[in-house]
Amino acid sequence: MAAVRSVFRVRGLLQHCLYRNSASFAVRNVHAGSNKIPRQGRQMSSQTLDLEEDKPQFPGSRSEFTKKLEFITPDVYNGIPVYRVLDRQGKIIEADQDPKLSKEAVYDMYHKMTLLNTMDRILYESQRQGRISFYMTNYGEEATHMGSAAALNPGDIVFGQYREAGVLMYRGFTLDQFMNQCYGNAEDAGRGRQMPVHYGSKDLNFVTISSPLGTQMPQASGAAYALKRSGKRLCVICYFGDGAASEGDAHAAFNFAATLECPIIFFCRNNGYAISTPTSEQYRGDGIAARGPSYGMATLRVDGNDAFAVYNAVKAARELAVNENRPVLIEAMTYRIGHHSTSDDSTAYRSVDEVNYWDKQDHPIGRLRHYMVNQGWWDMEKEKAWMKQARNEVMQAFQRAEKKKKPPPSELFYDTYKEMPPHLQQQREQMRTHVAQYPENYPLDNFEKDRD
Repeated sequence: MAAVRSVFRVRGLLQHCLYRNSASFAVRNVHAGSNKIPRQGRQMSSQTLDLEEDKPQFPGSRSEFTKKLEFITPDVYNGIPVYRVLDRQGKIIEADQDPKLSKEAVYDMYHKMTLLNTMDRILYESQRQGRISFYMTNYGEEATHMGSAAALNPGDIVFGQYREAGVLMYRGFTLDQFMNQCYGNAEDAGRGRQMPVHYGSKDLNFVTISSPLGTQMPQASGAAYALKRSGKRLCVICYFGDGAASEGDAHAAFNFAATLECPIIFFCRNNGYAISTPTSEQYRGDGIAARGPSYGMATLRVDGNDAFAVYNAVKAARELAVNENRPVLIEAMTYRIGHHSTSDDSTAYRSVDEVNYWDKQDHPIGRLRHYMVNQGWWDMEKEKAWMKQARNEVMQAFQRAEKKKKPPPSELFYDTYKEMPPHLQQQREQMRTHVAQYPENYPLDNFEKDRD
């Protein structure tokens, strides 16, 4: 009898309900030595099979039966549309999609977008002059930063990749903090242990960036699950690029977040290139957004050069994540105008004309500027005055950071353990002896003194 009931469970609840009476009768006949099922039982079984054919009972899918053998091919579907609010001339396309941001809020967004752009130019040239070791610019992606950051709660946790400096800037990370980190001086919160642009701030809920591609994604899902368990009405936002989406960590993060119903926003900056690999060689499907529904996530594709569209998208995604404990995938379509990093020369794999188009015709800063001009809030005189002020602010922070001493070399051994174990103490003393033996190679006057 138990075996028969097991069969019923596999076939599904519907069959179990319809077939229960006749099956019980059939089992009694089998136990009595009969191998025949009564006519009434045969009729009920036929009806049950017909119902099953109407609706599959297989676990793990939502589908209907079909009599046609047809493969699903990607070319039969239209691409997922790109949501936008502003056209390229800075005009609102549909009035009901206007976020109705105040003049002060738009000013703040524009000021930070242009300040980030100015900082990028100065620090990029600084690396070219040998004054810092490495840098990555954010040219062309400023709207993805400011638009998304403006829609978040300050308590929301941010997991960045390495091109989200604007999110930190919007949250209050100062120019001095940016400069100190890139110079790795004694005022750097990381004490010079990280590469430039690997920012982090506990106070601003921005998890420190790590170099390996995609590692922040499953970590972000775990953090979102912790927020859910804590009962806090907050979410996690995880930034990543189109290249990181090809990592196995992306699959793990998406699947965990969906099955555990985590309050997280996966924000993909699809900027066209994974270092030198174009999207045409990165994937064959309809971008990253097409993957969202297959993982069971609410999904939206947005114009990443439209700060208002990004703002609306992230605001709505946050409401969904927090109110319903659901992961959301946003794919922001944008373009990386700069080189991947100071270690890259993008002219080897893309044309100057291609870059110039995005820089001159569809730049996110230019689009927001057009909007401000259309509103009567901005003009060329204000633009010149602000750009001069922005450059002065960046240069002053740059000069302050460059003059500060480096952390002592012994800082290498601290902050891993609460109490330094004997083997690290031994290595620290060996390092000190070595440095003292070759003073011509270690200009300690440029470094602060050891802790002890």
